[in-house]
Amino acid sequence: MNISQAAQRSGLTAKALRYYESIHLLSPKRAGNGYRDYSERDLETLHFIRRARAVGFTVDEVRSLLVLHHNPSRRSHDAKALVEEKLTHIEAQLRDLREMRGALRRLADSCAGDESPECAILDSLCGGVCDG
Repeated sequence: MNISQAAQRSGLTAKALRYYESIHLLSPKRAGNGYRDYSERDLETLHFIRRARAVGFTVDEVRSLLVLHHNPSRRSHDAKALVEEKLTHIEAQLRDLREMRGALRRLADSCAGDESPECAILDSLCGGVCDG
Protein backbone atom coordinates (compact mmCIF):
# COMPACT_ATOMS: atom_id res chain seq x y z
CA MET A 1 0.00 0.00 0.00
CA ASN A 2 1.19 3.54 -0.63
CA ILE A 3 1.97 6.15 2.00
CA SER A 4 -1.45 7.81 1.97
CA GLN A 5 -3.21 4.46 2.39
CA ALA A 6 -0.84 3.47 5.20
CA ALA A 7 -1.34 6.84 6.88
CA GLN A 8 -5.10 6.53 6.71
CA ARG A 9 -5.13 2.95 8.00
CA SER A 10 -2.68 3.68 10.82
CA GLY A 11 -4.30 6.91 11.98
CA LEU A 12 -1.06 8.83 11.41
CA THR A 13 -0.11 11.47 8.89
CA ALA A 14 2.06 10.84 5.85
CA LYS A 15 4.52 13.31 7.39
CA ALA A 16 4.71 11.15 10.53
CA LEU A 17 5.31 8.04 8.44
CA ARG A 18 8.17 9.72 6.58
CA TYR A 19 9.59 10.90 9.93
CA TYR A 20 9.43 7.42 11.47
CA GLU A 21 11.18 6.05 8.40
CA SER A 22 13.87 8.77 8.57
CA ILE A 23 14.69 7.80 12.16
CA HIS A 24 14.60 4.10 11.29
CA LEU A 25 11.58 3.01 13.31
CA LEU A 26 10.33 1.27 10.18
CA SER A 27 11.66 0.58 6.71
CA PRO A 28 8.99 0.11 4.07
CA LYS A 29 10.10 -1.51 0.85
CA ARG A 30 10.38 0.61 -2.27
CA ALA A 31 8.36 -0.24 -5.35
CA GLY A 32 9.98 -0.24 -8.80
CA ASN A 33 8.97 3.40 -9.20
CA GLY A 34 10.78 4.34 -5.96
CA TYR A 35 7.56 4.91 -3.98
CA ARG A 36 7.21 3.48 -0.51
CA ASP A 37 5.29 0.21 -0.37
CA TYR A 38 3.95 -0.47 3.13
CA SER A 39 3.25 -4.06 4.15
CA GLU A 40 0.83 -5.33 6.76
CA ARG A 41 3.79 -5.73 9.11
CA ASP A 42 4.69 -2.06 8.55
CA LEU A 43 1.10 -1.18 9.35
CA GLU A 44 1.30 -3.23 12.55
CA THR A 45 4.46 -1.34 13.49
CA LEU A 46 2.76 1.99 12.80
CA HIS A 47 -0.18 1.05 15.03
CA PHE A 48 2.27 0.02 17.74
CA ILE A 49 4.13 3.34 17.44
CA ARG A 50 0.90 5.35 17.53
CA ARG A 51 -0.34 3.58 20.65
CA ALA A 52 3.04 3.82 22.41
CA ARG A 53 3.31 7.55 21.62
CA ALA A 54 -0.29 8.08 22.80
CA VAL A 55 0.63 6.87 26.28
CA GLY A 56 3.65 9.13 26.43
CA PHE A 57 6.62 7.07 25.31
CA THR A 58 9.41 9.05 23.64
CA VAL A 59 10.75 8.02 20.26
CA ASP A 60 13.76 6.36 21.90
CA GLU A 61 11.51 4.49 24.31
CA VAL A 62 9.34 3.37 21.38
CA ARG A 63 12.48 2.15 19.65
CA SER A 64 13.34 0.00 22.71
CA LEU A 65 9.80 -1.35 22.86
CA LEU A 66 9.85 -2.18 19.15
CA VAL A 67 13.10 -4.10 19.58
CA LEU A 68 11.38 -6.17 22.25
CA HIS A 69 8.20 -6.53 20.18
CA HIS A 70 10.09 -7.89 17.18
CA ASN A 71 12.30 -10.20 19.25
CA PRO A 72 10.73 -13.68 19.54
CA SER A 73 13.02 -14.52 22.49
CA ARG A 74 12.08 -11.39 24.42
CA ARG A 75 11.34 -11.47 28.13
CA SER A 76 8.21 -9.75 29.37
CA HIS A 77 10.03 -8.36 32.40
CA ASP A 78 12.10 -6.18 30.05
CA ALA A 79 8.94 -4.53 28.71
CA LYS A 80 7.55 -4.22 32.22
CA ALA A 81 10.75 -2.53 33.41
CA LEU A 82 10.45 0.06 30.61
CA VAL A 83 6.82 0.75 31.52
CA GLU A 84 7.58 1.01 35.23
CA GLU A 85 10.43 3.43 34.51
CA LYS A 86 8.06 5.55 32.42
CA LEU A 87 5.44 5.41 35.14
CA THR A 88 7.96 6.62 37.74
CA HIS A 89 8.86 9.53 35.44
CA ILE A 90 5.17 10.42 34.89
CA GLU A 91 4.46 10.28 38.62
CA ALA A 92 7.33 12.72 39.25
CA GLN A 93 5.95 15.03 36.56
CA LEU A 94 2.52 14.89 38.20
CA ARG A 95 4.04 15.84 41.57
CA ASP A 96 5.83 18.77 39.90
CA LEU A 97 2.62 19.86 38.19
CA ARG A 98 0.69 19.75 41.49
CA GLU A 99 3.40 21.92 43.08
CA MET A 100 3.21 24.39 40.16
CA ARG A 101 -0.59 24.47 40.44
CA GLY A 102 -0.32 25.28 44.14
CA ALA A 103 2.21 28.04 43.51
CA LEU A 104 0.06 29.53 40.77
CA ARG A 105 -3.02 29.34 42.97
CA ARG A 106 -1.16 31.18 45.76
CA LEU A 107 -0.02 33.83 43.26
CA ALA A 108 -3.55 34.33 41.95
CA ASP A 109 -4.97 34.51 45.47
CA SER A 110 -2.37 37.13 46.46
CA CYS A 111 -3.44 39.62 43.79
CA ALA A 112 -6.37 41.98 44.15
CA GLY A 113 -6.91 41.92 40.40
CA ASP A 114 -8.22 45.47 40.37
CA GLU A 115 -7.27 48.65 38.51
CA SER A 116 -4.37 49.41 40.86
CA PRO A 117 -0.80 49.26 39.47
CA GLU A 118 0.26 47.37 42.60
CA CYS A 119 0.45 43.66 41.82
CA ALA A 120 1.42 41.04 44.36
CA ILE A 121 1.98 38.53 41.54
CA LEU A 122 4.61 40.64 39.82
CA ASP A 123 6.20 41.57 43.15
CA SER A 124 6.40 37.92 44.13
CA LEU A 125 7.93 36.90 40.81
CA CYS A 126 10.56 39.61 41.20
CA GLY A 127 11.50 38.19 44.59
CA GLY A 128 12.65 41.58 45.82
CA VAL A 129 15.35 42.06 43.19
CA CYS A 130 13.37 44.07 40.63
CA ASP A 131 13.18 47.81 40.37
CA GLY A 132 9.88 49.36 40.68
